[in-house]
Amino acid sequence: MDIATLTLFLPACFALNMAPGPNNLLSVSNATRYGYRTACVAGAGRLLAFAGMIALASAGLAVVLQTSELLFYGIKILGAAYLFYLAWQLWRADPGVENQLSTAPVGTLALARQEFLVAAGNPKAILIFTAFLPQFVNPGQAITPQFVVLGALFLGLEWIAIGAYAYMGLHMRRWFAKPSGKRLFNRCCAGLLSAAASVLLMARRA
Repeated sequence: MDIATLTLFLPACFALNMAPGPNNLLSVSNATRYGYRTACVAGAGRLLAFAGMIALASAGLAVVLQTSELLFYGIKILGAAYLFYLAWQLWRADPGVENQLSTAPVGTLALARQEFLVAAGNPKAILIFTAFLPQFVNPGQAITPQFVVLGALFLGLEWIAIGAYAYMGLHMRRWFAKPSGKRLFNRCCAGLLSAAASVLLMARRA
């Protein structure tokens, strides 16, 4: 893979990584509620889901998702339902209880599972990998090694995006230190997650 290709790929890829979405919003919320380190570690669940999607795209199995209307809409509905569930949890969250949780060990594995399910519940994500990554693959060279390099770069940049959004949430934690402010933030996040779920429900196959 030449330098010119990487010069085009890296900024375009990072723009995708930094685009506001359900997972990045989840990093902000987790950092605000549980701290920066916990939010970053929980992001590993998202990376695992994306790694699986990249593997599927590399193997050409994403074509099944593109051609199966039933599978696409099934994943879409489940993903949207899970986002609505998370939004409902945030809306009902008790800021006083969250303040107590911030001083106790948090189930990081459970948060990582949330990140994984939110990422895996968006069928458009794997279609993005199917449409985006191949643009930077040279068909005259071995395909799999190129997907490995591009996929590793994507996941590395995604980790930076997780850290950036978690850092944003850390500062918001200071702004919304009072229970009333934290309740307002939680409900704003709940509204945005609900909006993301609604957009996902309206998504159509390309």
